[in-house]
Amino acid sequence: MERIINCPVCQNKIFENYLEVQDYTVSQEKFQIVSCKSCGFKFTNPRPDQDEIGEYYKAESYISHTNTSKGLIAKIYQIVRKYTLKGKLNLINSLYPQKGNLLDVGCGTGMFLNEARENGWEVNGIEPDLGARQIAEKINKATIKKEILSSFQNEQFNTITMWHVLEHVHLLSETVNWLKERLAENGSLIVAVPNHESKDAEIYQAQWAAYDVPRHLYHFSQKSIKQLFEQNGFRLEKTLPMKFDSFYVSMLSTKYQSGKTNYLKSFVDGFKSNLSASNNEGNYSSLIYVFKKN
Repeated sequence: MERIINCPVCQNKIFENYLEVQDYTVSQEKFQIVSCKSCGFKFTNPRPDQDEIGEYYKAESYISHTNTSKGLIAKIYQIVRKYTLKGKLNLINSLYPQKGNLLDVGCGTGMFLNEARENGWEVNGIEPDLGARQIAEKINKATIKKEILSSFQNEQFNTITMWHVLEHVHLLSETVNWLKERLAENGSLIVAVPNHESKDAEIYQAQWAAYDVPRHLYHFSQKSIKQLFEQNGFRLEKTLPMKFDSFYVSMLSTKYQSGKTNYLKSFVDGFKSNLSASNNEGNYSSLIYVFKKN
C-alpha cells in the first residue's frame, strides 16, 4: 500500500477521515476515504500501488473488462450500453463534426471505439487490462496501447475521451498534463466520472457502489474536478448528466446493503437521484465534463 502525503488537487498535507468503505467486488477489504481540509477533495488513502492494483480488478463482475452478460445486472448493463454508446457518439460528433482522430483513454473492450470507427472517426485507444485490450484490438483491428504516459508522445488528437477512467489513474496531475499535450488546438477533452455529491451517494453512504474502492482512487465533485483541470491549463466548456448511472449504481448498492439486488428500491432511488439533481445544481450520479485548452 502507498500513502498519499499531498492532496492531488491543492497539495495541502492535512486530511480528515471521511468514510470507510468496503471493497464488495473482489477482496472484501475496507479502505479509508479521506477529505482534504483545505479544498475538500476526497480520495482513497492509503491505496494499493501500481504494482498491487491489478489484483483488485480480477473479477468477472467487472463488466467493462469482460463484456460478460451473465446475470440480470450485467444484461441490463449491456442493454443500456448500446443506448449510451449512441449518446457518446452524438456528443463527439457535435463537438467535432469533421470526424477527426479520436483517442479513448481506458477504452475497455473497445465498444465505443468501434462505434466511432464505423461512423468515420480515426480511432486509437489505451487500455491497461490485457484481456480487455485483446478484445478491443480484435473488434477494432487496431493496436491498443497499454500505458497512458508513455504512449502517443508525438501525436495530438481532435477528441480525447475518458469514460469513467480518471478516477482510476495513479498519477493524476501527470495524466492531466499529458492530456493537455495530446489534445490538439480547438480539440475537446471529455471526462466522465462519478459524483459523490449526488442524491444516490447520500442515500447509500458507505454502500454507494460508485466509491468502488480501491479501484477508484479519487472521488470527484463538480468543484474539485473543475479546480484540478483549470489549474492545469484547461477551461470547462459544459457539464452533462449521465442519467442511467443512478439506476445502475443503485442496483449494485442495494446488493451491497443486503446481499441481494432490490430492483424496485433501485428504480425509486435512481429516480429520486435524478429528480434531486434537476433541482440541485445538476448533481447527477455521474457527470460528463467537456474541457478545452486555454
